[in-house]
Amino acid sequence: MEVSEKEEISVEDEAVDKNIFKNCSKIAFYRRQKQQLSKKSTYQALLDSVTTGKDSTRFQIINQATKVPLLAEVFGIEGNIFRLKINEETPLKPRYEVPDVITSKPSTVRLISCSGDTGNLILADEKGDLKCHITANPFKVDLVSKEEVVMSINSLGQLYFEHLQIPLEQRATREKENASIDASQKNQEDLGLWEEKFGKFVDVKLNGPASVGLDFSLHGFEHLYGIPQHAESHQLKNTGGEDAYRLYNLDVYGYEIHNKMGIYGSVPYLLAHKLGRTLGIFWLNSSETLVEINTEPAVKMGPVDAKQKSKSRTDVHWMSESGIIDVFLLTGPTPFDVFKQYSSLTGTQAMPPLFSLGYHQCRWNYEDEQDVKAVDAGFDKHDIPYDVMWLDIEHTEGKRYFTWDKKRFPNPKRMQELLRNKKRKLVVISDPHIKIDPDYSVYAMAKEQGYFVRNHEGGDFEGICWPGLSSYLDFTNPKVREWYSGLFAFSVYQGSTDILYIWNDMNEPSVFRGPEQTMHKNAIHHGNWEHRELHNIYGFYQQKATAEGLTQRSRGKERPFVLTRSFFAGSQKYGAVWTGDNRAKWSYLKISIPMLLTLSVTGISFCGADVGGFVGDPEAELLVRWYQAGAYQPFFRCHSTINSKRREPWLFGKEHTQLIREAIRERYTLLPYWYCLFYCAHVTAEPIMRPLWVEFPDELETFGVEDEYMLGSALLVHPVTEPKATVVDVFLPGSNEVWYDSKTFASWEGACTVKIPVALDTIPVFQRGGSIVPIKTTIGKSTGWMTDSPYGLRVALSTKGSAVGELYLDDGHSFQYLQKQQFLHRKFCFCSGVLSNSCADERGHYTSKCVVEQIFVLGLKKQPSSVTTPSSDGKDQPVAFTYCAGTFTLSLENLSLNIGTDWEVHVK
Repeated sequence: MEVSEKEEISVEDEAVDKNIFKNCSKIAFYRRQKQQLSKKSTYQALLDSVTTGKDSTRFQIINQATKVPLLAEVFGIEGNIFRLKINEETPLKPRYEVPDVITSKPSTVRLISCSGDTGNLILADEKGDLKCHITANPFKVDLVSKEEVVMSINSLGQLYFEHLQIPLEQRATREKENASIDASQKNQEDLGLWEEKFGKFVDVKLNGPASVGLDFSLHGFEHLYGIPQHAESHQLKNTGGEDAYRLYNLDVYGYEIHNKMGIYGSVPYLLAHKLGRTLGIFWLNSSETLVEINTEPAVKMGPVDAKQKSKSRTDVHWMSESGIIDVFLLTGPTPFDVFKQYSSLTGTQAMPPLFSLGYHQCRWNYEDEQDVKAVDAGFDKHDIPYDVMWLDIEHTEGKRYFTWDKKRFPNPKRMQELLRNKKRKLVVISDPHIKIDPDYSVYAMAKEQGYFVRNHEGGDFEGICWPGLSSYLDFTNPKVREWYSGLFAFSVYQGSTDILYIWNDMNEPSVFRGPEQTMHKNAIHHGNWEHRELHNIYGFYQQKATAEGLTQRSRGKERPFVLTRSFFAGSQKYGAVWTGDNRAKWSYLKISIPMLLTLSVTGISFCGADVGGFVGDPEAELLVRWYQAGAYQPFFRCHSTINSKRREPWLFGKEHTQLIREAIRERYTLLPYWYCLFYCAHVTAEPIMRPLWVEFPDELETFGVEDEYMLGSALLVHPVTEPKATVVDVFLPGSNEVWYDSKTFASWEGACTVKIPVALDTIPVFQRGGSIVPIKTTIGKSTGWMTDSPYGLRVALSTKGSAVGELYLDDGHSFQYLQKQQFLHRKFCFCSGVLSNSCADERGHYTSKCVVEQIFVLGLKKQPSSVTTPSSDGKDQPVAFTYCAGTFTLSLENLSLNIGTDWEVHVK
């Protein structure tokens, strides 16, 4: 790969023509599987080979054409999970099995073999509710729940398994055989068996083709979700022709929307939902993967019985370039059961430091220390809170990570002290490519230790990225991760302090002018594994090493914050993810909602999209609407590319500054609610941003909604995503629900669509009746200024006149909540005219000076005669109140009720 010493690498090297990316017709293993499956070769299970071990049941599967055996293993896993593994029985060499994603060895449950006839094997868990019904010929697996077949595996006969072969040049064969191989190679060059051509690149496959595939039929299901990351609708669409969903991590600058091509991250996990059941399929494979989906809707059978319908069915066909078949079947039955099942395998969302839930200000690039100081002062001057300043690649010395540009940032510690004094933080970028420069200490150390990915000839892999010619750290090697983690130590990372946190970008990995802007598939990693085996997990490993480094620098005391662009299943354990290089267009604001919902239901709750759009310049109206949407999404950051106009919140005129200020301040008002949602995501795997079908799983109307969503179970948000909108249609679900407009306090019954007027200062947000949302009543310059500021409670009564909510509180930055149980978890309940604050978790202990000073009760139909709080001497203390008959709201002000102690407020 050639690049001259003086050649400038620019944004143009990343913003490449989309034709350099493959579609399905250009992917050889896809063509091979489609061609072979059209011939209908079948597999048979040899049930006389069944053996039952401590953890699993094993049996052989044989291809009736080739007679080469495969080994199948079925596991029962605690929590209603089945696992199916299929591998070569005697592979030429071990095939890649994805390590480090499953958090610990899953706790297996013994599967009992029930009676089956000679051609069948039935495995059941001890309760007998779930059964795995294996049919021998042709091989098929039915997953049966309470006598209903909910899923069938290989019922379409799409099991496909290419066996590793001896390299062509090592075959000691006779000339005649060689001639036949050559002939077949010539005939089948299009199938890319031993080498695959794309543009000017040739991918040489040492052990020949090695792809795998399998089909799953979901009975009665028409609604599927998941398999991020695509700029697509939340509900997965049917894939026709050569239009499969592609999971292959790629740097796609200004990606196209409504496209199934792979972008920055891959989570090979989907959920299926119907009335009465939710299922999950987790396909644990880190090589390039394609997913085809075909839904056959229910149809009426005929005029004889118009009510009788054929059952709907969705077929899902997974195909991966290499590895083994290793699939987890999550049987629910509820959405929250499936979330818990998936998190038991891959972990829950990391508990973030509180500052990271505030607002983040970023661009490529803030020019120098003076620029940082001026932007920071601008927020204070315009009374806009923010928590984190970000520095992109230009802060370094020639794109050498862990360094500072001596002219632009001569005194980084002084700059950080300025931010620290404002109780703010700094995030800087650290990419996986390392500039080839013997005088650059990070390069020299990695080179000496052999820590770079190698090319297939044995030398260091070299590719072009921002610094020019670079080598790429091999994060799949535990020793490399340990060494990289050590680079974040304060003594090593000169100029860093404990308010500096990290952003991992370009970690797909991005290789300019490489095949599809990424690494050659035959590059070699630790353990002699080819890059093709583990491509999709490369970025996961960098974020893991970074998070561990930030934790270690504080000797295990402080929570890290790491944002990553590339991700895999389980990345939620290490930090946050964003949707990459979006554009400053209304359509990208709109698509960000389903993109974030898809990330959320696949375990990655801490997610967001660049406010305003990264590429291009938003008009003022779009920017305001994007701030309003971003304020109600988990990761809230404005970011823009190097050739965009400056867009700090105060540069668009007084009116727009005011609107952006209000949106950001509303984010800070709701911080107690956000923090509680993150704690629940961390402990119980409940997503923060929820599609309506998750909260209302029995309401068919919610299954396809993607222009609005729930934040937790209490708030419904409908961002305005159209220009010059004056009214939006908001669907309010739940026939037994009541919803309150959070701005006007007007109420609506559920199960209806309402027209909401939207001026530019309006974002439709509704509080669900029956919920209590904790807020902060005063806003500081950043989260750090709000530690002791008072709380308010927004109590929204249900149709039955009751409400519940909770609050989680700890120091906001350390692991003491985990290590020493230093936290408060409180429960609020309004019932029969009494609002109470009680302990939700007796294990926690944490002292807070904070008080509840304000309580709003929405939906109180009758004016109270008195409001009292019991005092320490046992007498009722009267509380001044205001009641508005027009909106049925009760307002209590100037209270002083300690947040951490039990108390009651009586409304009579």
